[in-house]
Amino acid sequence: MKTVDNFDFKNKKALIRVDFNVPLDDNFNVTDDTRIEAAKPTIDKILKDGGSVILMSHLGRPKGKEEKYSLKHILDKTSEILGVKVKFAEDSRGEVAKKASEDLKPGEVLMLENLRFYSEEEAGDETYAKELASLGDIYVNDAFGTAHRAHASTTIIAKFFPNDKCFGYLLAKEIDSLNKVLKDSKKPVTAVLGGSKVSTKITVIENILDKVDHMILGGGMTFTFIKAQGGEVGDSICENDKLDLALEILEKAKQKGVQIHIPVDVVAADSFSNDAKTQIIDVTKIPAGWQGLDAGPKSLENFRKVILESKTILWNGPLGVFEMENFANGTIELGNYIAESTKNGAFSLVGGGDSVAAVKQFGLEPKMSYVSTGGGAMLEMLEGKTLPGIAAILE
Repeated sequence: MKTVDNFDFKNKKALIRVDFNVPLDDNFNVTDDTRIEAAKPTIDKILKDGGSVILMSHLGRPKGKEEKYSLKHILDKTSEILGVKVKFAEDSRGEVAKKASEDLKPGEVLMLENLRFYSEEEAGDETYAKELASLGDIYVNDAFGTAHRAHASTTIIAKFFPNDKCFGYLLAKEIDSLNKVLKDSKKPVTAVLGGSKVSTKITVIENILDKVDHMILGGGMTFTFIKAQGGEVGDSICENDKLDLALEILEKAKQKGVQIHIPVDVVAADSFSNDAKTQIIDVTKIPAGWQGLDAGPKSLENFRKVILESKTILWNGPLGVFEMENFANGTIELGNYIAESTKNGAFSLVGGGDSVAAVKQFGLEPKMSYVSTGGGAMLEMLEGKTLPGIAAILE
């Protein structure tokens, strides 16, 4: 796997695809700079070599050129994090971009305007990719969050750098962390899959059954499995058209010797509200008018034993509606168990929007081995798919 360590960037212009699709408040202040911080080591390496950097990214989902999605809003924050005044090109193509690139000196950083101001970016247009490619000497992909898209700047562009393309540190680390779970894992391996629907996780479940010893299923998808086995789930979220699928998954797991762990008790509420009346109840006996919104204490005790005996842990999806304080305990406790297991030497990988949001919200991020920056890309890798942005560098 070629990374930036395989190149000397002295007097070279590195064209880096980063994922600076960061959240902004109403005054265009960056509210979470994790993705910019994550790209810093790659940029630092290139500048230290005596090279210059051209940053390419998208921001949001603009329809054409929209002021609110301009990358100029994140210039100050990027300059602050990099410790270098970042220059800005008000276009990503044409004379503006060309001149800005030509004027760039070693040690300088330039940011191009939002790539998605052009529909050609998402269409994977070769002409646009070639224009972007003409701006630099070496192509570096450091954007895991978009590696599952065959866009002009993430995939197509690589063909114009047959020998001068590589992964940045962040993308290399993402691949390495996922491989630690999927290919080189220490046993026992446990996957914790939460979230509301079985349907969104089905391909992940099927792909990783061969790679895990334990699978903890939590969150809303619990109730599809419980109902499939004849339990009463009350008003809990349930995919009635996936009951047979749930039984198939349980049967497949049994055949492969994978132990499935499902909550045995839940915190049930009489409405979907933080102020609802609650009771702890057997997961198979939820009365009408009540819905399960978090894992109960017996379930958590069971999960704790499994997690603490694990050597490799993948966590994707919360155990309850953690956005509401009264139903956050299961997710927080699960995070604490994984943190404890990690401290004892296990490798833990957290990925997927909600799990990442949870570990950040509850201060658990530093206690995990690795927290992924790309939700969709990570899920696709877990599903066994080859990501076009990664394949383009390896070709």
